[in-house]
Amino acid sequence: MSLTVKTKVGKRYAIYLPKTVVKTLGMKEGDKILLRVSGDHIILEILRDPVELALHGNKFASVKPEEIEAISVEEQANQAKNTP
Repeated sequence: MSLTVKTKVGKRYAIYLPKTVVKTLGMKEGDKILLRVSGDHIILEILRDPVELALHGNKFASVKPEEIEAISVEEQANQAKNTP
């Protein structure tokens, strides 16, 4: 996705995001962002809430309950071995 819009720096150096940008990114008031400076560029990145991402974000992996159980049993065995 690519979108270019002009905006200006306001009082107390506030940067106001145009409505088209906010709608395109699905932002809402109170969202947190990460601001980075690279040379003469300002890079803004939305920091999504981890719970919201887990519920509504794109899924990129799947784990079966049996796999989780096997890992749990293995970790419990490791903990039991290392406990005096």
